[in-house]
Formats: sequence, structure tokens, C-alpha cells
Amino acid sequence: MPSSCTAANAGGVSDEEIADLRRFVDAVDIDAAHAIEEEIGHDLMAELRVYAGQAKIGAGKIHLGATSMDIEDNVEIARMKAALNMLAHNIGELLALFSEKIERYADLPCMAYTHLQAAEPSTLGYRFCLWAQDIAFDYNNLTCLASWLPTKGLRGAVGTSASYAALLKGTGVTPDDIEREVLGEFGLQPVPVSGQTYPRRLDYVVLTGVATFAASCAKMAFDVRVLASSPFGEVGEPFGRKQVGSSAMPFKRNPILSERIDSLARIVSANVGVVWQNAADNLLERTLDDSANRRSVIPESFLAADEICTLARKVIGGLRVDERRIAQNLATFGPFAATEALLMAAAKRGADRQELHEIMRETSMQAWDAVGRGEENPLARLLGAHPRVRQYVGDEIGSLMNPAEHTGLAAQRAREFAKKLRELDGGDASVAPYLTEMGLEA
Repeated sequence: MPSSCTAANAGGVSDEEIADLRRFVDAVDIDAAHAIEEEIGHDLMAELRVYAGQAKIGAGKIHLGATSMDIEDNVEIARMKAALNMLAHNIGELLALFSEKIERYADLPCMAYTHLQAAEPSTLGYRFCLWAQDIAFDYNNLTCLASWLPTKGLRGAVGTSASYAALLKGTGVTPDDIEREVLGEFGLQPVPVSGQTYPRRLDYVVLTGVATFAASCAKMAFDVRVLASSPFGEVGEPFGRKQVGSSAMPFKRNPILSERIDSLARIVSANVGVVWQNAADNLLERTLDDSANRRSVIPESFLAADEICTLARKVIGGLRVDERRIAQNLATFGPFAATEALLMAAAKRGADRQELHEIMRETSMQAWDAVGRGEENPLARLLGAHPRVRQYVGDEIGSLMNPAEHTGLAAQRAREFAKKLRELDGGDASVAPYLTEMGLEA
């Protein structure tokens, strides 16, 4: 209850009634409320009757002029704002881990893959940037949502504030005055207009943001699973000394954390479809077909997203990097990508681009056959021995065909991005009073 009660100043409630209500505000009796709800079939009215039975002096003023959603919807938004900030804080910890990994591996050359096929060289730090950038977008989006998210306000049964206007008539206090004071205690702002509830599209907006974060982590986790697979073997999840990978195959190191991320992300994604239907099918001033599912899908989505983030922190924080396998894959596939640099260098010195392209194509096919037989990639040696190639590049073919020399601006951009991650700052001060009351930090 607000410390300086405008309703009391308007004569709507006495000091004695307020004192009585304050005395029992924390005397919550869940069992008694459940027993009443079992009889009357209304959760909020059940709690109101328990409260009224405790605070007998102020009982007659409890909930006067209000509708259930004046209580539940405003609390729901306050909870979601708190949950968004808590999730953003967890994501911030994840991004801090990313900044460390990006800096550590900014210069480590590796093979990049498109269409799950070897493409051109990059660096491992730059690949980490691709994952972290998506998650940084989500971090900014969720902190913005927490700051912006409006609520229903105190508007009565259909949003007109008619009951409050009747109670306050002639007092010089308006329904907007009461609303402003109450919402201010929770750091909330109302929507301009509302029906019985806040627009259910707000649930869709919030859960879409949460699900987008889940998608970013799911993509990262799937990439880790691919790179941890036997044909790649470049990275791996943290694996305890006594950890068991499989009950049947003792040698296994299954990427169970990443698989769990992908599993949970599907739940969050599916829940977005539910709140979309709530937004689209909540008819006229409101219907109740959203109520039962919202009690599950909203908290479930936040809990799943928070667990996804915690799992992602474990994966990234303890990620095992096999530099030997990375170098091996680079040596196997990198020379093919280096032919582009060789072709450009030769063309600058007067070579016929079309002629050399055909020479490189034919030689690459021979090299691919050798790689397919498990042999070391012979492409640099074969091209170095070709007279037309040697005519234009001579002894430079070794450096030109070194894939580690062709990562472009990857390392530079990785370090610059790691710096930006460390500068990220989010959070929403407007929910600070509510979070403090919960013993949390904004």
C-alpha cells in the first residue's frame, strides 16, 4: 500500500482501516485460500475473503471499485519486468565469458564452413563473435523490453475507470491520481487505454523476445554439437574426469549440455504460438480462454530461457578447444580456399585469369582425390610444380597457399567486438523498487 495514500486523503478509507490492512498484509494463508477457492471457483476472491477475515476493521474497503485484473495484470507485468532484468543479467554473464574466449582465440586460424562444407579460413575467435553477436542483440532487446513494458493500470471492469470515478466524485482526486500513485510504487507505467486486461499482444512481444534469445543459444549449441562430432573434432563441451558419456559406449563424450539447450529452446518456441493465439483470440474487452495457459507458458518460458542461459555459460566457460584438430582440418581443406589468393596474385602479374582458373580446377580435383584417400593435401605441391603457375608466382606459392595468411580482418574485428561486449550495460531502474522488495537487484 502506498506510504502516502491518496485514497485516504480523498476520504475513501480511514487511518484506522489502513492500519488494520497493513497489520495483516503479510499474513498470507494459502491453505485457507485454496479451501475457499475450491468452493467458489475464483482464485482472487478466495484470497480477498481470507484477507477480509483477518483485517476485520478494514475488510469492507478491500477491493472496492476494483476488478481482478486491476490486481493480477499489474502484478503480472511487474513480474515480467523483473524476470526480463534477471534474464538479462544472466545473459550479461554469458557475454562476459564470450569476450574472454573471443580475445583468447581471436588469432587462431580455423576452417570456416558454409553449407556444412569447407569454405575459407577464418579464426575461432571470429566464429565465437557470430554466436555472441546474436546473443548481444537479444540482451539489448530484452533490456529495452524491461524498460518499456507498460501495464493495464487501475481501470475497473472494462477499462473505463467508472467505478473509481464514482467513488472519488466530489473529492478533488481523480482515478488517474490513484492509478499514478499505485503504479509508481512498482515503477510501472500504464497503457493509454485498456479493456479489462492489458493487451495480450504484450505477452506475445515479450515471449517472442525470450524465444529469440533461445533461438540464438540453440543455433550456438547446434554448432557446438557439429564441431564436437567425430569428423570435425574441433571443440568439445566441458567433460569431468569421472563423467560418463554413455552407459553402453565408455569412450563417448556426448554434448549433452548443448543437446539440453536445443531441447529447452523448442519449448520456448512452442509457447510463443500459444500467446499469439491469446493475442489474436481475446475477444472484445476480454475473454478468459487465455487465463489457464498463461499461468504455465509465461513462467515456463522464462524458467526455460534462464536454464538455457545457465547451460550456455557452462558450455562457453568450459569449452575445450582442440587446436591440433583445428590445424589438421585447416591443412586438409585450407589450400583449396587459398587458390583464390593465388589466382589474384597471378592475374596482377599478367596471367590469363581463365587459363589459370582451369589449371587450378583440374589440379584441385586431383588433390581432392588424394584427400579422399586419406593422404595429405598435395595441392600446393602440385600447383608449385606447374610451369604456368610458377611463371607468375614463382617461390611465393608457399605463402600464398598458406590458409593462415588469408583470414582477412577476422582477428581485428574479433578483438574490437570483444571490447564492445565488455562495454555492454543494461538493466531497468524503473523496476528497482519491486526487485528490492523481492530481495533482488535490478
